[in-house]
Amino acid sequence: MSTQLEEDVDPANPDPLRRRPSQRRSARRVERMLDACAELLDEIGYEALTTTRIAERAGVAIGSVYQFFPDKRAITQALTRRHVELFVARVGRRFITEDYTGWWDAVDSIIEEYVEMHRTVPGFRSLHFGDIADLNLLDSVADNNTVIAGRLRALLLKEFGLADSEELDRAMLVAVEAGDAVLKLAFRRDPDGAPDIVAEAKQLIRGYLSRQLRAG
Repeated sequence: MSTQLEEDVDPANPDPLRRRPSQRRSARRVERMLDACAELLDEIGYEALTTTRIAERAGVAIGSVYQFFPDKRAITQALTRRHVELFVARVGRRFITEDYTGWWDAVDSIIEEYVEMHRTVPGFRSLHFGDIADLNLLDSVADNNTVIAGRLRALLLKEFGLADSEELDRAMLVAVEAGDAVLKLAFRRDPDGAPDIVAEAKQLIRGYLSRQLRAG
């Protein structure tokens, strides 16, 4: 069976799911597993997380877990991908519904969405896009923040018509890395994110990107 499963996986960007649920009932069961994983990560952390605990919390048989996931890392990987898609979708929705003076307001909005999800979305604060478990949860080649930077860069390019370049690509990656580090500090200081540190993160990223875009 494992040979067939490996044949169905793209080695450059492997899917954490052993197989895609083909029925709505199976899809709901997988979502319950991911929800359970998120709750347990916040409660007990990654090291104490087990597939047995996930199955018990999700109300499914352990065999159902292994039907779709080979281990807890794969479940965590799938949860991280779900978080990323939700984050990008919510940022994109803000871009559509909110009026911005310029790209700098959009950057503030991205940070605000990160903070809001950190406060309200189970598992989000524990994963930080997977760095507790694996820097390559989203892509086997690029680290997680590189993937995030690319997705956010695409949104900014589409919305504000910035000139695409290697310099912009690098600037977005540095901004994401710096913002990620400072926002983690904000949540170490305060479970809801220390407002003064969040404000510093906005100022830091806005100032850095302004300099880089002017230089470009």
